[in-house]
This record gives sequence, C-alpha cells and structure tokens, in this order.
Amino acid sequence: MSNDPFGQGRYEQQQGAPRRRGLFGNVRWWILIAFAGYAAFSWISSKRVDPYTGQDAHYGATPEEEVQLGAQAFQEVIGDANSQGALLPPSSPQSQQVAEIAKRLIKMVPQVSADLAAAHGQQASTDYQNFEWSAAVINSQEANAFCLPGGKIAVYTGLLPITQTTDALAVVMGHEIAHALLRHGSQRMAQQKLVQMGQMAAGVSGIDPQVMSAIGAGVQYGVILPYGRNHESQADEVGLMLAAAACYNPEQAIPLWERMSELGGGARPPEFASTHPDPANRIQHLQSLMPQAKQFQAKYCQGAAAGATGGK
Repeated sequence: MSNDPFGQGRYEQQQGAPRRRGLFGNVRWWILIAFAGYAAFSWISSKRVDPYTGQDAHYGATPEEEVQLGAQAFQEVIGDANSQGALLPPSSPQSQQVAEIAKRLIKMVPQVSADLAAAHGQQASTDYQNFEWSAAVINSQEANAFCLPGGKIAVYTGLLPITQTTDALAVVMGHEIAHALLRHGSQRMAQQKLVQMGQMAAGVSGIDPQVMSAIGAGVQYGVILPYGRNHESQADEVGLMLAAAACYNPEQAIPLWERMSELGGGARPPEFASTHPDPANRIQHLQSLMPQAKQFQAKYCQGAAAGATGGK
C-alpha cells in the first residue's frame, strides 16, 4: 500500500477517469456567463426613474407599443362580453356612474402627475397624452376592475356591491388607472423577459432539473411575487391621490379594503405567496397616506369637506 497522499488521484487517472475541467473550461459556464451578460445589459439599459414614485423602474415596451397592446386586449374583452350579452349599454345607470367617475379622474391626471413628479424631483411624465381613454361596464358576478395600458377601463358589476359608494368605486378606479400611468404592464414585460432568459440559459446549460425547480421557486417567491406586491402598493398610493384630487373621499379606501378582506370568508394565502399585500398591511399603508391625500383634496377641491360626492 502506498503512503503517497496523491496516490488516489493517480489511480483514477490510470483507470481512465476524466480530468476535471476548470470553470472557464466548462461550456455550460460559458453559456451561463453569456446569457447573464446579455440579461444584465438588457436590464440595465431599460432602467428609468419612475416620476410617480421616484423609484428605479425597468420597461419592456415603449409607451406607443403599450397603447396598441392595451387596445387589442380591450377589444377582445369587450368583444367576448358583447357576444355574451354582458356588455352594459352606455345609458345604463352603472355605465353612467362609471363614466362620470372616469371623467373626473382622467381630468386630474395631468395635475397629479406633475405634483408627484415634483415631489420626487423628476420631470412629469406625459405618456398619458397618448392614451385612448374609454370605460365599459360588464355584467358579471366577478368582483373586479382593470385599466389596460393606454387607458382602457372596465368595471365588473360584481364589484359594485362591495364598493357600495361612489367614493369607494372612485378609489378602485383610481387604483386601476394608476397601474396604467405607472406603466406596470411594461415593467412586468421587462421582468418576464429577464426570467425567461434565465430559464433559457439554465435549460441550454443542462442544469439538473431539481436544481432548476429550486431556482424557479426562489425566483417566484423572492422576485416575482414581491415585484407584484410593490406594484399594488404603488398603485394604491397614486390612485388614492388621484381620487382625492378629483374630490372623492379618500377615507373610503379603508372600509373598502375591510370589506375586500372579508371576501371568500377571509381565506387567502400568506402575503409572501401572493401578488397582493395582505389586507391588514394594505389598510395600514393607506392610512399612512391619508394626510397626503387630504392635501391633494384640499388643493384641488377648494377645501371641500371629504365626502362631498355624497358617497352614493
């Protein structure tokens, strides 16, 4: 028996065991490095400061492309609703209510955009000037509303029993409009592109499927879901200021989310596994925004008291 401490290594070589290649001799690592370099370049080059929040943001489409994509998606939604007889006519009370709220909120977009940008030392965005605003009401039990990129708004009638008041409905619609103003759709596209590039790199490089699964879970819970929750918080903030500037009562956001939290018997996944903040945390955030919202209301409503709309 040899006492040579390197004898085992020589034995493996003698039996034909392959030599281990260094990091830069492994093709898989070269692939990963190339993808990582391209992904980093793409991510960094898409970075801008969002004037509404003062935070760094990354965009995956131009404002013009967003308007086109939003219009296409809206036509599909409206077409499906119309074919099912679910699209309410403009003369319906629900459509008139939504149209009036949308009109008032949209009117205040330039002022709120300028004020929030000034608060963050940024030049105000003018992307909304290319928006093709419109609003529709869809007869459905679904408690939902959205505003697609480009200003296409839809409200489902299932939401109305939960909002209950005009002010609360304006808070919801302000929140949805804020998603479009903040260009969250384009930001999600940029994030999805980055994730897809990582998945392609991992697949081409031959990473073990179990490792891939673990990485995927880490990305989902550590990147994608927190990204979505941050977008919701941003839309809450911008939307609340928009509703307040349009002379709706921002305080109606609190009972609104208390009612929202009771949907489905209050059952929901933990916050870390959701794209939305926990209702309790959301309410706390909204409460912290009330002083600022009331300043917007006082500035643009000539000091009118909260609830001037009557809350009906």
